Amino acid sequence: MQIQEKMTFETWPAVPEKETLEGRNKFLGFWLFLGGETVLFATLFATYLALKDKVPGPDHPLAQDLYSMPLVFVMTMLLLTSSLTSVYAIYHMKNFNFKKMRFWFIITVLLGLGFLGCEIYEFNHYVHDYNHTFSSSAFGSAFYTLVGFHGAHVIFGLCWITALVVRNWRRGLSLYNAPKFYVASLYWHFIDVVWVFIFSVVYLMGMVG
Repeated sequence: MQIQEKMTFETWPAVPEKETLEGRNKFLGFWLFLGGETVLFATLFATYLALKDKVPGPDHPLAQDLYSMPLVFVMTMLLLTSSLTSVYAIYHMKNFNFKKMRFWFIITVLLGLGFLGCEIYEFNHYVHDYNHTFSSSAFGSAFYTLVGFHGAHVIFGLCWITALVVRNWRRGLSLYNAPKFYVASLYWHFIDVVWVFIFSVVYLMGMVG
């Protein structure tokens, strides 16, 4: 049941995302969901490490031939900055400032789109310049499954945050939608943490051989 009561800055609770039973249930259910996601990504990381540089012949590129530190650095900065902007958004949510929360979530979405643009460019570069495709080798399959699966999570997170902002554009904050914004922000942080592991395990380890 939606909570329709009119809130003000004076009556806004310090922890609005956990003020209602529904909000606390969303919070608990989300952590259980993240547990399953963590196991899934751990499996993909293990598969990638087992198949890294497993190519059919010497003419196929290896990890250290493919990865470009400048591009990966830009992608990392975009995603980590988007995590910071989502922190700003939640800060303003807790202070009952819907317009500033909305603004920082929009910036988060724009940074996430920038990351996706870089990733699409990266994949296109590998396919056309190195013939590094999903079916070209076991290494290619493992790489695109792991990094592409993370990219799919980024797309889902962007759609989630965008839908929340658009749906509540004129409604403002309430104890009903505050947990939804908070959980979406947690999901975005999870995506960023996974990328830090991808940056370290896939790209950094790949560049050093």
